[in-house]
Amino acid sequence: MTPKAIIEFHFRSSVLFLIFLLAGFQLSDIYAQSESETGRYKSISIKGLSGAHLYTGQDLLEKINYGYGALDIRFAWHPHKDNQWTRDTGYASYGFGYYTSTIGDPQVFGNPHALYAFANFFLSKPYRRNVLEISPALGLTYNLEPFDEQSNPLNDAIGARMAVYFNVSFGAAYKLNREIDLLYGIDFTHYSNGRTYTPNYGLNLFGLNLGMRYHFNQEQRDLDRDPYTTNVVPSRFQRPERPASLPYDFDHSVDIYAAAGTVQNYIDQGTDLRYGTFSGVIDYRRYFNRMHGLTLGVDLFYDASLVESFPDSADHYLIGVHGGYDFMFWKFDIRVQVGTYLTDNREKGTLFIRPALQYEISKSLFAQFGLKTRNGAGADWIEVGFGWKPFKW
Repeated sequence: MTPKAIIEFHFRSSVLFLIFLLAGFQLSDIYAQSESETGRYKSISIKGLSGAHLYTGQDLLEKINYGYGALDIRFAWHPHKDNQWTRDTGYASYGFGYYTSTIGDPQVFGNPHALYAFANFFLSKPYRRNVLEISPALGLTYNLEPFDEQSNPLNDAIGARMAVYFNVSFGAAYKLNREIDLLYGIDFTHYSNGRTYTPNYGLNLFGLNLGMRYHFNQEQRDLDRDPYTTNVVPSRFQRPERPASLPYDFDHSVDIYAAAGTVQNYIDQGTDLRYGTFSGVIDYRRYFNRMHGLTLGVDLFYDASLVESFPDSADHYLIGVHGGYDFMFWKFDIRVQVGTYLTDNREKGTLFIRPALQYEISKSLFAQFGLKTRNGAGADWIEVGFGWKPFKW
């Protein structure tokens, strides 16, 4: 595809998504009926992103010299009622988004798009005109051009047409007027399939973003639809000071967690040969309040893909220890754990990291989706599992 064709393709995709988004406003009224009649606050934003690749391989250096460009569109709800979400997050907004980018030669990388969910946490006092924000997002990237031994042998970054999409943006929103914010900041984007398919160096993008956010209140439609009216309701929610974090329901717990995954070795790239993995974890968790906690734990790992270097099945097991930090909000928990091995590391390096997203099914049960790494930040496997809290005090 020529650069002109790429731009036209992205523009058409963006227009179609906006049409879908606008049509979805009507559906959002179902959610809105449960809100207070004082306001149904929402926003739509659009940002341009540009920057450079953080690439650790060799084969693609000439293909990424010009960096990347991307377009990001988000629709968000801005809650205003006093409930567990608003108390825990300081009235954070949340929603879904669409991302499309040009990251290099499309014959090598494809034209990535992503659909994702996000939360936007406000870091500044509510009365400030310029408000600092941090926004993590998690979703699915698609329309990638994967490695192929014959047609795409250079792409050692991505081995599948789909990958996990992760983005974190740190920046600010400057209130230009009643409805519009100027958005600016820095962001980091990561695509990876967690060694589900190889090769999988992953794609890491770091750069700047600039955009606009439009706030609106759906109560205006019920009050007065005249485009010239002066009978208006507030377009944005004036959030109060964030309340102090409340204590958690208990101060300590012991968690038991089991997860499974599937991986492919680099020597098997381009084939259907796969291996199973397992993670078993026992954690002690200390809850400081409803937002912050620390963990210490022991890991039992099983990696069947080690058979190519270690034929003895007993060598497929590893034991590790870890410590971690938990950032909790509503029923979710963003977890980051860092650990090392007590046994031989089987060429995985001395350090592993487990970033994960946990969902609280009940006070005793949870589900978790995470990535276990090797040799620092290199992907080892994606794991999905369930956990139980047998002891709480």
